[in-house]
Amino acid sequence: MAAERLRRIVLAARPQGLPRQEDFRLEEQSVPAVEDGGVLLRVRYLSLDPYMRGRMDDRKSYAPPVALGAVMPAESVAEVIDSRHPDYATGDLVVARTGWCSHAMLPGAGLRKLTRTSVPVSTALGVLGMPGFTAYAGMRVIGQPKAGETVVVAAATGPVGSLVGQLARAAGARAVGIAGGAEKCACALREFSFDAALDHRQPDLPQRLAAACPDGVDVYFENVGGAVWQAVLPLLNRFARVPVCGLIAQYNSIEPDTGRNSLAATMRAILTRGLTVRGFINYDFSEHYADFLREVGAGVAAGRIRYREDIVEGLERAPQAFIGMLTGRNFGKLLVRVTADA
Repeated sequence: MAAERLRRIVLAARPQGLPRQEDFRLEEQSVPAVEDGGVLLRVRYLSLDPYMRGRMDDRKSYAPPVALGAVMPAESVAEVIDSRHPDYATGDLVVARTGWCSHAMLPGAGLRKLTRTSVPVSTALGVLGMPGFTAYAGMRVIGQPKAGETVVVAAATGPVGSLVGQLARAAGARAVGIAGGAEKCACALREFSFDAALDHRQPDLPQRLAAACPDGVDVYFENVGGAVWQAVLPLLNRFARVPVCGLIAQYNSIEPDTGRNSLAATMRAILTRGLTVRGFINYDFSEHYADFLREVGAGVAAGRIRYREDIVEGLERAPQAFIGMLTGRNFGKLLVRVTADA
């Protein structure tokens, strides 16, 4: 049998606007030897997430940009195939920051071991991973929905938005989702139990959103920005809360966003309506992670919390899948199956 080879996808060029296939390069090399204190991993599932687009640009952000020629960053579910760390043995499954690659040699100290349960291991990258925790932490710390309130979230069938809606309903609030296309809106209602779902591609979104929120909006979970924010802004009630975790509508902009269209109106609303607008990265609230795993994990295992995954096959398909995600082509948590489940 031929020896395994490490395959990886690196950043070949910095995108101008929406990334292209040519901005990525697939490379192949020998699988590294395991070092003292480290583990050698074979990647099963690779997570593709919107934040990766920001890391492709050479500009200041909450994390450094990816260097040209470096592996694209990502979290994965991986299998230990060799270990020189006392806490890990061959066959263990872990969540690790491997990047877009088939194998990785990493220090054991930075891994999270997965316990085998009836829940698919892929959920550790979605509803029970970073996206799920983003929804949970933003709602628990900033949104704090109450019975009778109205919660609005865009990208409502994605891994963050779908859980935001379910958490809102669990708190006794109305959940209004915004999604791209009739099929996704139907899914928000049918699978995730939103009270209303609106297609952001329709030109009369502001009017339809106002009709769906007759008592205004108390929590707006911001994933998108752009035209959706402008539709929500006039509806925000006094003391409304706005957790801001993503601005995907702006990620592919070539020119810096000066905010001329809505900055003045936004600042006026913050002042006159006492709004709480807080940006956050999920790890800002890491002290809540154990509660998240316990509460949401129990809900997923019992079937009370639903999730949806969009899985593509093969590492070589990661660039096109990622590009499609930035234009709303995915339907659920986007994953790449790099190697088959054992």
